[in-house]
Amino acid sequence: MPTSRPPIVPLHALPVGQLADCFALLAEKTRQATREGKLYYACRFRDKLRSVTCIVWSDGPWFEACERTWKEGECYKLRVIYSEHERYGPQIELHNIRPVTDADSADGFDLRQLVESSRFSSENLWHDLMQFVQQQLAEPWRKLVLFLLNKYESKIKRLPASERQYYPFVGGWLEHTLSVCRLVAWLADYYRQYYSELQPPLNRDLVLTAAVLHEIGRVVELGEELAQPQPTVPGRLLGHLQLARDLIHEAASQMPELNAEHLLLLDHLILSYLTLPEWGSQRLPMIPEALILHHADDLDAKMEMYYRCLSRDNSPGPFTARDPILGRPLLKQRAI
Repeated sequence: MPTSRPPIVPLHALPVGQLADCFALLAEKTRQATREGKLYYACRFRDKLRSVTCIVWSDGPWFEACERTWKEGECYKLRVIYSEHERYGPQIELHNIRPVTDADSADGFDLRQLVESSRFSSENLWHDLMQFVQQQLAEPWRKLVLFLLNKYESKIKRLPASERQYYPFVGGWLEHTLSVCRLVAWLADYYRQYYSELQPPLNRDLVLTAAVLHEIGRVVELGEELAQPQPTVPGRLLGHLQLARDLIHEAASQMPELNAEHLLLLDHLILSYLTLPEWGSQRLPMIPEALILHHADDLDAKMEMYYRCLSRDNSPGPFTARDPILGRPLLKQRAI
């Protein structure tokens, strides 16, 4: 008698202790070793609502396939038993695995259920960003920004803002950039008025240009994978700040209206807004516009991370589970 197949269950709905099939995206594959030198891969599979760990040991049946053929950013059909470890969180014990095929759509495979995307339509975000640029920026800044946005439109619409930290989903670049632009516009207007005697006054066009382009380097830093773009060779060697500067200079070479001081100050904002060397910043902010961009960008990124942690946590008690990126749990149960 043939054995019946396990049920197909979404990864985020897998019950504890039950053998089941599911579809998942391989989000991460890292080769590691124990203190005794035993090799293993720490893999992370995910769908839109859950991320699970799978340890593939060197003496297990899946090590060679994991090392040679499993690829980050690709989708797989898994046969697993799901568990929740008190210390290490959601885990799966792997019983079978293969890449998804076209035939899997009949069993419910849908890439949109595995790939996280912005709450907002990429087309709407793009429209709002273009409208912002047209209305808020003067020439020659507007010409530079529109040239770069239009050149990379198709990729921008699907890019995350970062690999894993903030807005790490399709449309994340647009959502984050538009939010930062709105914050920067408000802060620039506020401080231009508050420090009206400052000479020279805060350059609103300069800081807004940097707000739109501060992560334009992601179009070169990250690859073409739809599900989860991986860093390119230039991305790993240089990072998105230096790549952004290179893209800006390449575009500006066709625009004599942008003089040397325009580019020098814009370079400084792009290379310094992250502030900390460990985040990739090459210089500390030395002009007030760079300070505005830094705090707007940092606040927006952190708020998205807080929102994602608070809105998705299912752990019992008044606090969320410890967020690995934020490095802390968050209070989620409160009366006010």
